[in-house]
Amino acid sequence: MVAKRLRLRGKIVNSDESTATRERITIRTVAAHAGVSVAAVSKVLRNAYGVSEALRGRVEASIDTLNYRPSRTARGLRGSTFTIGLLLVDIRNPFLPEVIDGVNGVLAPSHYRAMIGVGEARTQLETSLIESMIDYKMDGLILVAPRLPSDVIARFAQQIPIVAVGYHDPTAELFDTVNCDDQRGAALAVEAFLERGYRRISMLTFGARDGHRVSVVRQREIGYRRTMEAAGLASDIEIHSVPVLSPDREDSIRAFISRPHRPEAVFCWSDLDAVTLLNLAAEMNIRVPEDLAVIGYDNSPVAGLSLINLSSIDQSGRALGVIATETLMSRIKGRQEPVARTTPPRLIARRSLSHAEKS
Repeated sequence: MVAKRLRLRGKIVNSDESTATRERITIRTVAAHAGVSVAAVSKVLRNAYGVSEALRGRVEASIDTLNYRPSRTARGLRGSTFTIGLLLVDIRNPFLPEVIDGVNGVLAPSHYRAMIGVGEARTQLETSLIESMIDYKMDGLILVAPRLPSDVIARFAQQIPIVAVGYHDPTAELFDTVNCDDQRGAALAVEAFLERGYRRISMLTFGARDGHRVSVVRQREIGYRRTMEAAGLASDIEIHSVPVLSPDREDSIRAFISRPHRPEAVFCWSDLDAVTLLNLAAEMNIRVPEDLAVIGYDNSPVAGLSLINLSSIDQSGRALGVIATETLMSRIKGRQEPVARTTPPRLIARRSLSHAEKS
């Protein structure tokens, strides 16, 4: 029998050599044969998002020719690094440090540590960070409000345990979800306004972006709309979407409250825009809550400052971080069935919401 011989950068490899010899064919051997980088081969092996068909074809042809099989020993190393990846949507949100605190609180007594990446709400960056975390053989990932489509997260979840926080996908089977009941949170805000006699109640929401279908923003919009309809105020429903980027964002909010027939009360999707709204109201001599009542969402630390005194829906970021970490650890230990955990919200009433019924 004539052995097939391959020349790789001056080295001769026999394709029908013994098993021991074939095991010396590594991912670097494949990369050299295909004329691509080791990272490119890794992406093909992981079925990573964004790999072109041309690149996939070249790498798979080399894998077949070399009879390459990924090392089972290397695969088994996953689970021994004692690190988890924590991907945050945007570090500027004051709610996120509470989530981090919850994660670290669970990990502190263990050998595990969290490595943080910031996706900046950009799909391509989020994908790249997840791939890097997988390459570094982290044991599992917690994704906070990711913008990625569910099928992309599911594909990553076939390679590494994943829990998505702030991601409403009831059909998720390969990864777990942990959420506040955001529809109920919005309902609590609208109900608080209604109890105090407000009727012209608007919602300030975030401009739709990738992943809006499964985002907390959409769930809060649904909760606002349904509660207004149930109160017989369907004709008064107004959802004002602010642009994603500043300074257009601030200009949009200013125009929203400077209209002759501005709303009596505003439910904001997040404290981020609620605080901006309060600041602009002060600049424009609009009294809060006498002329305009405001409720935010997240109950971030800034909401409780005496100069801010913002009423807000508390979803307990720390509790979400704790639950997400505990859920991920059970995945790492071998649980297969999907879990969808939900926490209850509560209203924290402060000065931006009148305590008495509106006259």
